[in-house]
Amino acid sequence: MKKRHIVGAVALAAGLALGLSACAPGGSTGSGASSRPVSKDVSGKDVTLKILDFWQNDEGKWMDSVVKEFEKKHPNITIKRTTQDWGQVNNTVGLRLADPNGPDIALVNNGWSAMGTLAKGGRILNLDAYSKLYGWDKEVPDTIARQTEFSPDGKEMGTGSLFATPAARSSLIGLYYNKTILDKLGLPVPKTLADFEKDAAAVKAAGQVPIAYGSQDKGSSTSILFALQNLYAPADKIGDFVYSNGTVPITDTGIVQAATDVKKWADEGWFTPNYAGIQYADAQNEFLSGKAAFRFEYTGSLAFSEAQNQEFGYVQLPQVDGGKVVGTGASAANLAISSKSKNPDAAAAFLDFMAGKASAQSAVDHGFLPLLHSDLTIPSGNAELATEIAAQQSLDKSNGYTPYFDWSTPTMLDTIGGQLQQLYAGQVTPKQLADAGQQDYDAFQAKRTKG
Repeated sequence: MKKRHIVGAVALAAGLALGLSACAPGGSTGSGASSRPVSKDVSGKDVTLKILDFWQNDEGKWMDSVVKEFEKKHPNITIKRTTQDWGQVNNTVGLRLADPNGPDIALVNNGWSAMGTLAKGGRILNLDAYSKLYGWDKEVPDTIARQTEFSPDGKEMGTGSLFATPAARSSLIGLYYNKTILDKLGLPVPKTLADFEKDAAAVKAAGQVPIAYGSQDKGSSTSILFALQNLYAPADKIGDFVYSNGTVPITDTGIVQAATDVKKWADEGWFTPNYAGIQYADAQNEFLSGKAAFRFEYTGSLAFSEAQNQEFGYVQLPQVDGGKVVGTGASAANLAISSKSKNPDAAAAFLDFMAGKASAQSAVDHGFLPLLHSDLTIPSGNAELATEIAAQQSLDKSNGYTPYFDWSTPTMLDTIGGQLQQLYAGQVTPKQLADAGQQDYDAFQAKRTKG
């Protein structure tokens, strides 16, 4: 079984091509600009770049292939990887970047407590000069670029300067379906939310489980809610709330409508029996073993076998009003350059390569969802991956990417996850769930304003 693990960060529009010729003076660190010139000429002296990442197993093989191609293009640059699991990297990245002998490049998570803290503390480079040099500033859509932007003082997210760039792999939240179950029941692959609900009702009437789901784990149980929000609210409303500009209330983000839907589905018996006691991994296994027709999930989180690549598919449902495709999208990881790196130009060249076509094609070849390029060769034997790429291209076309909702505060994921459990138990209403999220948001805003 091929595991495709993701960690959310930035999903970029396909068809972009990084690496344009340009010139720009000045680099900058998280705390402010520097007069040091930047350059795309990284030939000449031998350089070793140390990279801290969390890619292992099949992901590690993909990363190794990218490194090999980069070193072939730049024979004077050697990449030395240090790989640990995601939790270890995120828990130690700040201390490692403070070490003069630490990594030149590190994978950095989004949000206030991760990238924001590193930007504010001057641990990672402000990449504005490199963005101009390589053309990232002109080619990255605004709905995507702001996902890794912070003000240099770390007090504003989604605006200011660029502090990380994406790897050439993306992740989305959307709807997976089991084609075998749908075909046996004579049901079409849903194209709208209304289609999905008709299918789910028919699956239930046939004595089968419509949606593989478990709510025991608060954090992971929210993916279904975040997916549905995108069907009700404009992308800019969700983005403005998450990026904390203070002008958008949580009730304008589609969360009340989404909570109303999931409560209705729970009451209709569409979830896995005893879902309140079902853990995330068990719900995944329920779906993969063919015991449910649908699952709302992060792309890359399901370990499809080669046979299952023909059995399962993915769809990004359009909004209920107007049909525009809006969805949560992010990169599989963001790469930042240490402010202590002695070779930032070489590091920036690697960041650009990681977002390039060769890296994206390698992602596809290893069974992962790519980003940045639409003119890629998709293996004929991976029908499931083809549906994911088609869904992403629909987001590209609409420029409908939204950030992960829990980026809005350091505690939002826990707050909404807990409220969701209470919603299913009948202890709170959809509006009360939203009110709790607003209180979390307001408390964080007050704390952030005070510095």
